[in-house]
Amino acid sequence: MSSQPLPAPPFGVYVHVPFCAARCGYCDFNTYTASELAGSGASPDGWLEAVRRELERAAATVGERAVDTVFVGGGTPSLLGAARLGEVLDAVRGTFGLARGAEVTTESNPESTSPEFFAGLAEAGFTRVSLGMQSAAPHVLKVLERRHTPGRAVAAAREARAAGLGHVNLDLIYATPGETDDDLRASLDAVLEAGVDHVSAYALIVEDGTALARRVNRGELPAPDDDVAAARYELIDDRLGAAGMSWYEVSNWAAAPAAECRHNLGYWRGGDWWGLGPGAHSHLGGARWWNVKHPARYAALLAAGDSPEAGREELTDGERHTESVMLRLRLSTGLPLRLLDAHGAAAAVRAAEDGLLDPAALAADRAVLTRRGRLLADRVVHALLVGVPA
Repeated sequence: MSSQPLPAPPFGVYVHVPFCAARCGYCDFNTYTASELAGSGASPDGWLEAVRRELERAAATVGERAVDTVFVGGGTPSLLGAARLGEVLDAVRGTFGLARGAEVTTESNPESTSPEFFAGLAEAGFTRVSLGMQSAAPHVLKVLERRHTPGRAVAAAREARAAGLGHVNLDLIYATPGETDDDLRASLDAVLEAGVDHVSAYALIVEDGTALARRVNRGELPAPDDDVAAARYELIDDRLGAAGMSWYEVSNWAAAPAAECRHNLGYWRGGDWWGLGPGAHSHLGGARWWNVKHPARYAALLAAGDSPEAGREELTDGERHTESVMLRLRLSTGLPLRLLDAHGAAAAVRAAEDGLLDPAALAADRAVLTRRGRLLADRVVHALLVGVPA
């Protein structure tokens, strides 16, 4: 008797939009303002044509495989407008086709959206929007060099829901220098008043080479405090939990399983995805590669019929195992203990005794982080991989 073939992992398409109106002080993403691109020949139209060409290359490599999720990120995708974002989705639909019930997300900055923009997204087939709110406190937004007014993100979320977009996320950044507990409480109140079904919250990280890093190095701002960040995380988890939102990944909360971001779950569960656009990363069957970063170079390579790939690596079995432990442990569903060796399993028992893993889940052969464990997730991962106490 022949065994049934295993189902293919979910297949996602990520589309990187490299354009921003201005660079936020904390941002180290592969983005470019108009002044930074001046004279390079890069443009949204040229970018879109290059994305179409890369899609054709992707289809030739992948073959027939419907897309389960699409995620347009950046940068600031909303700067393209709903019509051009619709063209991006049409290109994916026309090349691969979308699976039934596909999740289609775009990131958007509140200041470059409107009711008409969201209506255009819904008409084009987008099902989800993720808005960069970061904070409701004016002085926190000023430190982050965000340009939207404090109330705009909430208004945009309401407009998106009114337009018929089924799922709306608001992003928060916490532990910014100068932020108080009351500032964060006010931000959380605003998020919940907006009626969104998903929240992402990330502790501020000062990345080398950013304007924020230069201000911290000059002593103009204090560096973020780890103890403050931990306390703020607990505040977020308490407030969202009381409102009926559950964590499903260390930095993400959803009102129901249907509201969880399926595209990101594909990353965390080791799925396949093709990254389109300058600097985008891809993963397919244990191979990972990434594109050249500059939009003009990306477009020129594709126009010449060449690959935009800048580098590639084939993951070893050991590397794939490490990534699986690291990423799956961040999920509320946790990590099957069968993925650990004897030393890792023993370390899991010790972690449960130390309050970092849920004892009940461990008894059911899964390693699931407690809230304290979430705050020390990297330490727990190291313990399970190396077999030492967390």
